[in-house]
Amino acid sequence: MTDFDSIDSVRMGVDIGGTFTDVVIEKAGELFSTKVLTTYIAPENAIIDGMLQVCAKAGVSAAEIGQIIHGTTLATNALIERSGAKTALITTQGFRDVIEMRTESRFEQYDLNLRLPEPLLPRQQRYTVNERINAQGQVYQALDRNDVESLARQIKTAGYQSVAVGLLHSYLNDSHEKMVRDVLAEIAPEIMVSLSSEVSPQMREYERFNTVVANAYIKPLMKSYLGRLEGRLAEQGVTCNVFLMHSGGGIISIESAAEFPVRLVESGPAGGAVFAATIAARYGLDKVLSFDMGGTTAKICLINNQTPKTSRVFEVARTYRFKKGSGMPISIPVIDMVEIGAGGGSLAHVDSMRQIRVGPESAGSEPGPACYGQGGKRPAVTDADLVLGKLDPNNFAGGSITLKTSASEKVLVDELGTKLNMDAQMAAYGLVEVVDENMANAARVHAVENGQDLADYTMIAFGGAAPLHAGRLCEKLGVDRLLVPQGAGVGSAIGFLRAPFSFEANRSVFMKLSDFAPAVISELLSELEHEARGFVKRCDETAEILSEFKVYMRYSGQGWEIPVMLNADQAKNPTMKVFKQLFEDDYRSLFGRVVDGMDIEITVWAVNATTPSLIVDRAEELSNAGEAAIDSHRSIFDPALGQAQHAAVVLRNGMQCGQTVNGPAAITEDETTVILPTSRKAIMQIDGCIDVRVRAS
Repeated sequence: MTDFDSIDSVRMGVDIGGTFTDVVIEKAGELFSTKVLTTYIAPENAIIDGMLQVCAKAGVSAAEIGQIIHGTTLATNALIERSGAKTALITTQGFRDVIEMRTESRFEQYDLNLRLPEPLLPRQQRYTVNERINAQGQVYQALDRNDVESLARQIKTAGYQSVAVGLLHSYLNDSHEKMVRDVLAEIAPEIMVSLSSEVSPQMREYERFNTVVANAYIKPLMKSYLGRLEGRLAEQGVTCNVFLMHSGGGIISIESAAEFPVRLVESGPAGGAVFAATIAARYGLDKVLSFDMGGTTAKICLINNQTPKTSRVFEVARTYRFKKGSGMPISIPVIDMVEIGAGGGSLAHVDSMRQIRVGPESAGSEPGPACYGQGGKRPAVTDADLVLGKLDPNNFAGGSITLKTSASEKVLVDELGTKLNMDAQMAAYGLVEVVDENMANAARVHAVENGQDLADYTMIAFGGAAPLHAGRLCEKLGVDRLLVPQGAGVGSAIGFLRAPFSFEANRSVFMKLSDFAPAVISELLSELEHEARGFVKRCDETAEILSEFKVYMRYSGQGWEIPVMLNADQAKNPTMKVFKQLFEDDYRSLFGRVVDGMDIEITVWAVNATTPSLIVDRAEELSNAGEAAIDSHRSIFDPALGQAQHAAVVLRNGMQCGQTVNGPAAITEDETTVILPTSRKAIMQIDGCIDVRVRAS
């Protein structure tokens, strides 16, 4: 068991989102939190502001903080907005255009005007060297050092800040990539260098080249930001270690994060999935739908057996929001989730077919939704929620922001109502129904792709906007139970404090089962284990470290693999019979049958080193202990009924364990509000969770 309180008495989690920066302090098991608007130009300013606020709440000084765990959208935003450093790519002669040619697949088969995402680097920033390593890792064409030196001087003269090196088959033999790095270090030491053999040592050139380019593109930005953050914290007397949440759901050191910033691309959502998995363990739930909705995006993740589903490739900056293949693939370990441009700040408009469209463009925190009174001219989801009565204009974000209902009504009428002949309330109704249906549809598709039926699932909702929409989402999906945990408004930041230290090392070494080589396999997995454990030891030299082994397998001729888990004995003493049995068992569970008579291939080997996860005590579930006290009433629009309802307003802090609230109602707190539709009722559980069930007719 990992007892975090014994590590440091005061720990802080920080999540920088597109609209809000969430800061949480855990002191002796008690949580204190705040939300402040994200400061885009200097994100560290919002962290310092939030830290001082939450330290005051917790009654501690900043110098008493013993550990900080941080997640951020900065890496993602830099890729989406194309605001990274001036970067060059060095690749093998003849492969200069791989990142532009992609895989030549059409993600929208019949779209004659198909728009592919532009590569991060234009052609004039991509350079080649005359070398070749073959598919067995043997040097076919040696790399001439004089050629590299000449290219390095050319790159130095051009004023590049960062260089990505991606050579053919370097995942098998990295000697040529290392020579390029060494020469650049001698001739242009001020330039940052990223090697594909270190960032993503996997087969498939397009994904690997794209990943190393993305890493190099954001590396100067992230190194600069992390350096400034450490400086600002030191000014406040904070001298503790700072760790970063990575996309795979674990924690890495700030040094590793600065070297491999591409691993931070989904760090915030990963923290949310860890938070939901912790709640699932507390309630003994094996089938959970995690729903995280903040100011900019909504994220949906399937959590089975209290473990988030993971993947090794995901996409960012999709040109078609729901179309797989329309974005930039990043080949790193990541928690598998579907992300939708539907947050509280997502903006709405009427398209050429007179339909309401919402997102992915967001108002962010600057200027924010129109109701913030900072100059927003278009209606956002928050504006619609306010007009429908879901939000209290005088108690938003703990009262730190006073919302202007009249401003929301004006933009709803101007942008939607006048075009569709609606008043402000009906325009708001249409807007939120579009958003909720978009999220419900994404959840349905994600479940079908994974062979799951959501009717068997429990939803766990968190993020500032999720509890406002989760009840309606459950109605649409046929989900009978919803849990809104304590601290849901800052769920990702709390998840950072629950995550283990971990790092996954992987490598592509192609092998058929007919050519099974036990000695090669055990040595390869041992090397990967040593590499992964080394990263974790940089975070905590004294912690217990566990190793998780995984191989990616497929039938010969198939294009993609499925992950197959191994235990420690199977990794150290591999046999062809066991590998085949494990693969066939997993393949049958996914596709219903196996394919007899075909050889099986292994393409990628991975080892995840991790400290033990926090052991969570099971929560005792309570029954009805009477109705909670009603603080006031207000009119809240119920989309399922298509009309406003006289709804109770209950203070979450005033609810006692076992007390119930019947919908329609709003259960309010500083960071969010739980909206109960007429069809639902809620009970306060002993751990502070709001447990929402279907209300008896």
